[in-house]
Amino acid sequence: MRALLGHRARLRWVHLVLGGALLMPFWLVGMVVIGPLTEERNLFAGSAALQFGSYAFALPLVAVAGLFPMARPLSVAAARALCGVPAERLAEGQARSRAARTRSAGWLILHLGLGALVSGASLALPPFAGGLIVAPVFAGVRDFLHVPDTAWSAVLLPLAGVGMLLALAAVSAAAGALLARLAPVLLGPTPADRLAAAEQRATELAERNRLARELHDSVGHALSAVTLQAGAARKVLDSDVAFVREALAAIEETTRRTVGELDAVIGLLRQDGDGAGRLCGPTLTALDGLVSRGGVPVSLHVEGELAAVPAPVSREAYRIVQEGLSNALRHAGGSPVTLGIAVAGEGLEITMENPLPERAPVVRPGGGRGLRGAAERAALLGGRAEAGPRGAVWRLTARLPLKGNR
Repeated sequence: MRALLGHRARLRWVHLVLGGALLMPFWLVGMVVIGPLTEERNLFAGSAALQFGSYAFALPLVAVAGLFPMARPLSVAAARALCGVPAERLAEGQARSRAARTRSAGWLILHLGLGALVSGASLALPPFAGGLIVAPVFAGVRDFLHVPDTAWSAVLLPLAGVGMLLALAAVSAAAGALLARLAPVLLGPTPADRLAAAEQRATELAERNRLARELHDSVGHALSAVTLQAGAARKVLDSDVAFVREALAAIEETTRRTVGELDAVIGLLRQDGDGAGRLCGPTLTALDGLVSRGGVPVSLHVEGELAAVPAPVSREAYRIVQEGLSNALRHAGGSPVTLGIAVAGEGLEITMENPLPERAPVVRPGGGRGLRGAAERAALLGGRAEAGPRGAVWRLTARLPLKGNR
């Protein structure tokens, strides 16, 4: 009884009745087209042949309506709410490919076709079955139904009426179960949908990684610089006031710049949708400020015009330099850094060197993402970045192509 009359069966019956209601406009068009071809005077009280002929004429029209892209999301919403189909088994969004539109058309034919039959039976059978159930008690009902007043009629007519109602419930439940089983097949994601979803997830993951690199490089460098400058100022607090004043000024400028960059990244995280391409961070034109207030002495050598470097390359190059300075701050104790940037031909070359510390640096738990992020930045532009010991120095090199990154 639960399978026939339970909550899920009732919802599926509502889904079928909804399909029957949606078929009505198409069925009326069929009546208008087919009716004049017959001798029926009253179309709506016509023969069963006219009724089913109009029904058959309506189904191709339903298929045409199912080819529209919006048919699938509407069908998915109804199937998800009323058929009890898990959301993850149904496709999201409009049907774009030919296969998806064809499946949507097939679903509409099945839903509206079965729904019309179940709706018609739901309108016709219950009154007739109710008449059979009460016929043994009311003579007028027996006369209307043309059934004799016998002992067998008094027993069989109510049983026949109850049987009809149970048969209607069984047919409705079976039709609803059929729709629920076929919904993932006809309304589920096609291979093209799965590919598009995978590409969307890859894009979102790439954007998350890009924002994570921005936060790591900007905040990580600022914290390293501020920590080193604050420590140096503390050591000479009583003996070199001028140095302390300069260190505090550097800390102020570093934190102010970093807060601005942090606000830009947080703003992207709060936006809906994909934020790719909208992050405008510092470029190589701001390199002098980074070098002068970076917390480590830097010998800078520039060849070529930095302002002519395309903005995407310039932003990534700035972050690579920033990470190199952060690495020198953390692991080389603020040793002098030699930085060379050359714009030559179709590429931008970065070379950074600093002396290796006497003792191996202490590796932070969970650390080591900065240099890997620098390599990822270079790879995204079609270039490369490498870092490692070279004799007595630590060297970071990067080459970023200019062509194709305008």
